[in-house]
Amino acid sequence: MDLKRFWRHILMSPVREARCFPARTLDAIQQEIAAQEKLHRGEICFVVEAELTSRALWHEVASRDRAREVFALRGVWNTEENNGILIYLLLADRRVEIVADRGIDRSVAAEEWTAICRMMEAHFAGGRFEEGAIAGVRAVSDLLARHFPGTGEQRNELPDRPLLI
Repeated sequence: MDLKRFWRHILMSPVREARCFPARTLDAIQQEIAAQEKLHRGEICFVVEAELTSRALWHEVASRDRAREVFALRGVWNTEENNGILIYLLLADRRVEIVADRGIDRSVAAEEWTAICRMMEAHFAGGRFEEGAIAGVRAVSDLLARHFPGTGEQRNELPDRPLLI
């Protein structure tokens, strides 16, 4: 087990998470997701997880594996056109993962998703959580608009409100 990672997670708390993502920041992210989803047929889900459990750390669960689990648990895969996107932040590690459903993932290169993740992580490393989250939502939305352009009235299949877990 990586002891530095273990201590980062142990020292993370819901209070620290709320300082990084206060209600006004969650409101801003929600408004941005709602606005961006009007430009395409995709669905964006934003989840922030403060820390992993000691058990997950003991088993060295990677942020990517946890993101895939959250993707399934939140039902992001269950959109009509298979175009759901999860933006997942593991706050204790300051690690961003994007998990895309098969409808969009086969059209977008992994490097494009990775570039968005690293851009967001750079914002978060500087303490700019709202700015980084909104920039990430916009970048994901640009890719969705390219591959799933809007056709008029869009159905909202996933909640726009970011989730703190």
